[in-house]
Amino acid sequence: MKFSDWLTYIQQRTEAVLEATLPAAGVAPDRLHEAMRYAVLGGGKRMRALLVHASGSLTHARPEQLDHAACAVELIHAYSLVHDDMPCMDDDKLRRGKPTVHVEYDEATALLVGDALQTLAFQVLAESPASTTASGELEVIRLLAEAAGSRGMAGGQAIDIAAAGRELTREELETMHVHKTGALVRAAILIGARSGEGVSEERRRRLDQYAKRIGLLYQVVDDILDAEADTATLGKTAGKDAAQNKPTYVSVMGASEARRFAEDLLAEAIDTLAPLGGRGARLREVAEFIAHRAF
Repeated sequence: MKFSDWLTYIQQRTEAVLEATLPAAGVAPDRLHEAMRYAVLGGGKRMRALLVHASGSLTHARPEQLDHAACAVELIHAYSLVHDDMPCMDDDKLRRGKPTVHVEYDEATALLVGDALQTLAFQVLAESPASTTASGELEVIRLLAEAAGSRGMAGGQAIDIAAAGRELTREELETMHVHKTGALVRAAILIGARSGEGVSEERRRRLDQYAKRIGLLYQVVDDILDAEADTATLGKTAGKDAAQNKPTYVSVMGASEARRFAEDLLAEAIDTLAPLGGRGARLREVAEFIAHRAF
């Protein structure tokens, strides 16, 4: 299957699993469940789900196992977006081309939506294990919990809030995004690999190196698009970081240098996959897609 067809197939497959996993809108409490579905369904590139499936192909993981692992990761991602958009955080009004959850509903509902999506992610893993062994499933749960917590996304968001209005060095900016964006990307890749027949320590080390570069690459490209694309193209408020005086790779390095940095990260990510040969093809294609996406 060529990459464009595979991408669409995984996106549609993930959407179907999320649709089936989320509580129906008519089930009490109706408004909360309706808002949860609003936050998750009908939008997004499902990048983290793509990474789960691409990584899982290395270890011959069954598609059904990867479906539930990808679903759990996407639910964590969706929760983080709902909370990040709230007035006490980034105060954004637009996400995936439609009003953010707190705008469409209200702030209290948005807070509960994020809470419920986060716990639902772990319920999914408990009911439909991503790994074939108990130790493997515990590792999957640990990876996802760590990525979402104070040493992952939550910690990165705290650093981001504290950095508003300050000038950061490139190293400080990298530390922030290794946590805020990179942690869940890394978890998606390692969880995918852990869902199959097991992975050697050497291969896991290479996947970890790849994951760290891809996590930064995703953020660098996001910062470039935020500075150069319009709101209609992005589906979210363009130029928001600059308006809020938040440090980005573009503000710290300049647009041209940020683009060169993105190409360097892509080259390094692909280089780490070289020993995997053809089995690393999907991860290589996802990396190129992340680097060259236009939205």
